[in-house]
Amino acid sequence: MREVLIIGSGIAGMACAVRCAEQNVRVTLVSPYPSERSQSVMAAGGINAVTERCEEGDSVASHVEDTLRGGSWIAGRNAVTGLCAHGADIIGYLESIGTVFSLDGQGRPMRRAFGGQSHKRTYFCGSSTGKQIVSALVMEVRRHEATGTIVRRLRMHFHSALIADGVCHGALLFDERTRELVPMHANAVVMAVGGQNALFGKTTGSVLCDGYAAGRLFMQGALLKNLEFIQFHPTTLETDQKRMLVSEAARGEGGRLFFEDGDRRVYFMEDKFGPKGNLSTRDVVSRTMHETGRDVFLDISFLDEGFIGQRLQEVRDLCRKYRDIDVCAQPIPVAPSVHFFMGGLAVHLNHETNIERLYAVGECASMYHGANRLGGNSLLAALYGGRVAADDLCNRENPGPRPNFSRVVSREQRQLEASFDVQSPFPVAYMRDMLADAMREHMGIVRSQKSLVEGLQSIEYYQSFAGSIHYDASVSAYENYSLEGMLACAHASLSCALARRESRGSHWRSDAPQTLDDFACATLVSYDDGAYRVWTDKERAYES
Repeated sequence: MREVLIIGSGIAGMACAVRCAEQNVRVTLVSPYPSERSQSVMAAGGINAVTERCEEGDSVASHVEDTLRGGSWIAGRNAVTGLCAHGADIIGYLESIGTVFSLDGQGRPMRRAFGGQSHKRTYFCGSSTGKQIVSALVMEVRRHEATGTIVRRLRMHFHSALIADGVCHGALLFDERTRELVPMHANAVVMAVGGQNALFGKTTGSVLCDGYAAGRLFMQGALLKNLEFIQFHPTTLETDQKRMLVSEAARGEGGRLFFEDGDRRVYFMEDKFGPKGNLSTRDVVSRTMHETGRDVFLDISFLDEGFIGQRLQEVRDLCRKYRDIDVCAQPIPVAPSVHFFMGGLAVHLNHETNIERLYAVGECASMYHGANRLGGNSLLAALYGGRVAADDLCNRENPGPRPNFSRVVSREQRQLEASFDVQSPFPVAYMRDMLADAMREHMGIVRSQKSLVEGLQSIEYYQSFAGSIHYDASVSAYENYSLEGMLACAHASLSCALARRESRGSHWRSDAPQTLDDFACATLVSYDDGAYRVWTDKERAYES
């Protein structure tokens, strides 16, 4: 039996694990926390699919075109076609494992409108679609755990990949309890570690998704792609801890954005883009909100209270819980916030990176979304990508003899232990805060060459002494050693944004507002002993 190591146990990781187990491939599923704490549970709005029950006039071809258009035409058509063509199959699979979608009066699954889409094709489970899918997949994983085809390892963090001659043979995992590195060999490794939220501090997502794994693999030779494309979700609610997502479902069900001009409400999205302006793509809505320079509100109070309770219960509950707002009577103060990362590890159509037998799925893989993701496509991509990677690696021959990594393990363990004894006036927690401040300032909704250069200078300064920061007992050992990889990922992101001298999708340059044909392609970045090389992939080698 072949052995696969999957890092990350959200929807993408679990989908890959179950698919492998169904083909009698043994899986070790690694994560620091249970799946119920993964970012996947935060996916509220729904999952896109064109099924036999689709709205009149809708088609897979239409879903493909909406996705390509929403991504500003730099996602690969073949990849997107595969994604959209499997939507109906994935919905059927989710229903078969116990996902309960919201139904209409005739017992048929309902669909809602999401931004940038020409038809209503977003299936949903109230406002908790991600939670429902996670729950269903957890039960499938447990079923395979009972047979021994899936083994879970909790409280384990990714440290680095075990790579020799361009081939991945496993990974080094950090055990938080023993503070030791544990080598785990495998015929293939699948990264399902989410995006890079912690680079920005307070976002809509989980800070457990911190960009470290992508940064460390980048330093080990993996290519990264399209890191300049960072989606700001237009409707989030400020709280002390984070930005709470006010689901796009609120606008999909009729919610209206406005700002106040004296006693008058200005419905600026409708004024600028027409009756469907509130359901423009997320990059357009966020940028337009930014341009108003005003406090913006989202109003759903005119909707029937029973309708809100049935279709938007989580929106109502979170506004009441965190800000004591009654959405049935009051508008919701909203602002854009970092929400999703279109960029990540560069992967081929089979989700394999440029390092053989190292795969990436879910948000950490740059694949289907181009310059801007459509709402409802992330859950579809997580499930589809996990299955694609599983099918490919299950059909691979076993690799040749496994290299001896004992010296590598010993060296990394010594370096890790030595870092606990280094003294410096800069604790890790302070450095992580400084990193987040720099990224929020220089990689915001609107950017410029001057600001991006300043951001790079800040990151390079932090990198100059990152290796001499003392162990900070106030945070976990993982948070200490992960800083260097996070800084590498941040540097790569700013480098990609500086290299793309145009405005496209979620990347907007005030000093280069045009969208140029020369940049109608992906941005790739590599790392070589501290040197960052950025180039455009006009052949779309990783996504064609």
